Amino acid sequence: MIDLARRATDRETLDGDIPAHEALRSLRDLQFVDRWLGNRRAFTSSVLPFLADAPRPSILDVGCGSGDVLSGLRRAAGRRAVAVGADLKLLHLTAAPADILRVVADVRRLPFPAQSFDVVTASLFLHHFDAPELPDVLRGLYALARRALVVNDLRRARVPYAFGRAFFKVLFRSPVSVSDGLISIRRGFLPRELAEAFAAAGIPGVRVRRTFPYRLVAVAERPAGG
Repeated sequence: MIDLARRATDRETLDGDIPAHEALRSLRDLQFVDRWLGNRRAFTSSVLPFLADAPRPSILDVGCGSGDVLSGLRRAAGRRAVAVGADLKLLHLTAAPADILRVVADVRRLPFPAQSFDVVTASLFLHHFDAPELPDVLRGLYALARRALVVNDLRRARVPYAFGRAFFKVLFRSPVSVSDGLISIRRGFLPRELAEAFAAAGIPGVRVRRTFPYRLVAVAERPAGG
C-alpha cells in the first residue's frame, strides 16, 4: 500500500502545460466531482453567514478553475452578490459561467487592495502547494477578506485513495483526471496539518472541521474591528 502518512509532493499534470483540449476535458471531470463529491452544502453553509448582512455581498474565489463552485456560491448568496474568480490560467476561466467576474492572476500577486471582499474562498486549491508555501498563500488570502477566509479541501485517507484507484478510470473521461485525482488525494491534508498551516501564517482562531466525503472546511473569521 502507498504511504499516506505524509503529504505527497508530486505535481499535478493540470498545473503544467498540456494541450487545451485535454485541459478542458479534465476541467469537465472536475465539474463532475464538484457537483457530486465536492462538499458543496457544507462549504456553502460555512460561507453564507458572513454575507448575510452585507448590503452587496462580495466573494473572491482564488484558484477557481472553471468557476462552477463560485457560481453556486453567488446564487446561494442572492442576486446582489458580486462574485470574482481568480485563476492563473486564462483557459480555465474561458469555461467559467457568465455570472462571475474573471481575473487572470497568480495567488502570490493578487491585484486587489486589503479587505476588498466580504469573504475569500479557496476550494480544492490549497493542496496544490507544499507545506513551506502555505503560510504566505494563506496570509495573502486572509488579508483580502473583511469577514472571513473559508477553505474547502481534501482530507487525506486510505478510503478515498482506494476508491480512486478502483473507480476514477470509470468516472473520468480524461487520463489527466485519473492521475491528478490520485495525486490530489495524496496531497490532501490531515486536520492538524491544515490548522498548523494557518498557525504558521499567524492567522488566529481558525476552525477546522471534517465534512463528508473526506473533506475539510477551515474558517478563519476576522475579529470585529480587525
